[in-house]
Amino acid sequence: MNRHVDFERLHNFRDLGGYRTANGQMVRWGRLFRADSLSKLRDQDWERFLELGITTVIDLRYPWEIDAKGRVPQHESLVYHNLSIEHRPYDQAALGPEIEVGPYLAERFLEVAADGVEELRQAIEVLANADGPAVFHCASGKDRTGLLAALVLNLLGVSDEQIIEDFARTELATDRLIADWRAAYPDKELTWPGYGRAPAEVMRLFLAALAAEYGSVRGYTTERLGVDDGVIAALRRSLLETA
Repeated sequence: MNRHVDFERLHNFRDLGGYRTANGQMVRWGRLFRADSLSKLRDQDWERFLELGITTVIDLRYPWEIDAKGRVPQHESLVYHNLSIEHRPYDQAALGPEIEVGPYLAERFLEVAADGVEELRQAIEVLANADGPAVFHCASGKDRTGLLAALVLNLLGVSDEQIIEDFARTELATDRLIADWRAAYPDKELTWPGYGRAPAEVMRLFLAALAAEYGSVRGYTTERLGVDDGVIAALRRSLLETA
């Protein structure tokens, strides 16, 4: 199933609906989306975005990224939140070929999980209280976006294997993400084979590390983030339906 929503300038916009939960429910279609940077929306892409009826946007990028690249256009239908979950910047395009993709990115994810506690908790609460369809995004819709997607899907009762599968779907957008980078930096050369990639190993290592430290991914969200039962219940009421 192709979850990707087609846009001209966005490459990694997709619906998180349809995933099954352990108790026989299913994530609602058309209610929760993940994406690459919405600052690229304009013209027909903007009209297509508005047709989705989205009311809540969570931008996971640094404020300096927003200053440099812009944000989703303002619109009366949208409530916008900037919650920068990553606190230690790094440049994937500058990495050398000797860096192993899976272990390296999993370590960065664990840094975000440790540093971005407040912002991750706020993001989950915003999604739980959204009064309509919501989208969250970073720059490429891969790492920061993938981490939040994993936590939300876990709280909804989606299996680790489906979460890993969802993360790896960014591979369908890799070629376009690389093409965008090369167009932006025509005088530079990519030396890291992991740029724009989302190998399943990254998410598998990350989920395993959280489970090893907190007993489960749910344990991380409740113990470390402080997400309470009321928020989880609200998230499930909003985003789940009978399969």
